[in-house]
Amino acid sequence: MSYLYRRVTFYIVALWASLTLNFALPRLMPGHPFDFLVGKYRDQIRQNPHFLDSLKIELGASNQPMPVQYVHYLGNLLHGDFGISTSQYPTPVADILGATLPWTLFLATVSTVLAFVVGTLLGVIVAWRRGGVLDTVLPPITTFTSAFPSFFAALLLLYLLGFTLGWFPLQHAYSGHTNIGMNLPFLEDAAQHALLPVIVIMITSMGGWLIGMRNVMVNTLAEEYITMAEARGLSDTRVMLTYAARNALLPNLTGFAIALGYVVGGVTLVEYVFSYPGVGYTLINAAQANDYPLVQALLLLITVCVLAANLIVDLLYTRLDPRTAAG
Repeated sequence: MSYLYRRVTFYIVALWASLTLNFALPRLMPGHPFDFLVGKYRDQIRQNPHFLDSLKIELGASNQPMPVQYVHYLGNLLHGDFGISTSQYPTPVADILGATLPWTLFLATVSTVLAFVVGTLLGVIVAWRRGGVLDTVLPPITTFTSAFPSFFAALLLLYLLGFTLGWFPLQHAYSGHTNIGMNLPFLEDAAQHALLPVIVIMITSMGGWLIGMRNVMVNTLAEEYITMAEARGLSDTRVMLTYAARNALLPNLTGFAIALGYVVGGVTLVEYVFSYPGVGYTLINAAQANDYPLVQALLLLITVCVLAANLIVDLLYTRLDPRTAAG
């Protein structure tokens, strides 16, 4: 139990530090969020000089000292109040999160799960047939593709498969020609727009799962219980999947749990290349517009997801390895 207390305390402190940095960093950035509003509402401000003052009051701007603003910031977070977006005024930040988060969860979760499943299965196969053609070809190829920066792979495939060949849409999450909702035409449209970003993420991440699973499988295949299972005349498929792969899967599962924590903020550049309206794309646009409330909320969302994933992994380790909790 002392291990769990230490880990929980660590994550509470880490969360507090993240909240503090989340509060401070946007305010240290050059420029001011109201500069965007001055340009957007120039005509209204010219007609009514007090219009900007009323906007500042509505948006919660304050000339109070930073410590006082920090206390108010924490209090608002406890009440779930993220404020109003300055770049998308007068939309509340919570509404923007609700509109963007599902797209990122869909895109990143699907691509991460597919990369994990396909990479892990290929790792099992190449390890079982180590020294063969697949073992010679697949690891170098996936290592090469994983070395590509995600935004570079996105630009390359977008140009080749989208612009040149016209096989995929060039941008956004849907075409707008269908009614948004849980209907088949819209779901097909959304899936078509997400297919190329999913392929990009899989190409740049699948190699890690394949190499990791292959290396653990090779060590597992040298264990005595594998030799015993083969001596009993069990089929190759049963030995490979039930005995070898099942016991070699633990490290990959741990990495998968951590990877899921990064899905919210891990596809930022891919979303931006495809103008995919998720968390990453919104975050970049908000930072460019000095939209403090929106930037803070998005960074907080990413931070909480990462910390939660790491906490879950720590809890899993205490279950899977009692020696961890004892230490």
